[in-house]
Amino acid sequence: MTAKELSTALNFEIAVEGAPESEISTVYCCDLLSIVMGKAPASSAWVTVMGNMNSVAVASLAEIGAIILADGVKPDANAIKRAKENGINIFLSNEPVFDTALKIHKEIN
Repeated sequence: MTAKELSTALNFEIAVEGAPESEISTVYCCDLLSIVMGKAPASSAWVTVMGNMNSVAVASLAEIGAIILADGVKPDANAIKRAKENGINIFLSNEPVFDTALKIHKEIN
């Protein structure tokens, strides 16, 4: 499933559509950036509440398909700028991390 298809299917608000054709094959949840860098699978939808530019850098390094900010968190201006520069998708969910991740899991499996 592509990032665009996922955002449409789950009605995520799009904060940045950096690479809508990025493949999403799994979901990953974590807020500790060093763990995400080492363990998040490539092509994952990363559900987090970390809406800063460091998250965008980690997503780029880990080849993550999309960042999904949960719990109504919005990305800061620097994160938006970096996501646009690096082709990183950022989608928004008002639901908690677990609920958001569960919906993604159900949609892609």
